[in-house]
Amino acid sequence: MIQADKVRVIDADGENIGVMYTREAIEQAAEAGLNLVEVSPNADPPVCKFLDVGKYRYEAQKKANQARKTQKTQDIKEIKMRPNIDDHDYDVKMRNVTKFIENGDKVKVTLRFRGREMAHQHLGMDLLRRVQEDVAETAKVEAYPRLEGRQMLMVLSPK
Repeated sequence: MIQADKVRVIDADGENIGVMYTREAIEQAAEAGLNLVEVSPNADPPVCKFLDVGKYRYEAQKKANQARKTQKTQDIKEIKMRPNIDDHDYDVKMRNVTKFIENGDKVKVTLRFRGREMAHQHLGMDLLRRVQEDVAETAKVEAYPRLEGRQMLMVLSPK
């Protein structure tokens, strides 16, 4: 609620009417079928404006919805490999990794070990290090390689 005796009033078109008593400004706003809304309470005298509150809220809601629509959410894409992956297969997977990162998504690289491959975890670590070096310009490592059960995980995110 407006507490000051006098306020600076701006009409619905954005034009400065001038400084007047609060009661008088409220009456003028009512005649125009609008509300008197305090815009800048810290000014001397406070600045008030003739607004249609319903329309103002509607416009603000519309603006918020539009902002939410254009916002990009970051997904986590997963690439699965094996420690003894062939060169061509590796290249195909790396093309996908770079495509995902360029789209602004995070990439989770999963390396699955089967059977006796668990005895050669160093091969898996070397492979993940190679992935890390290949995407060094476009991505940074968010979660360094770690072993979880029979698989090794690493998470990459765009720079």
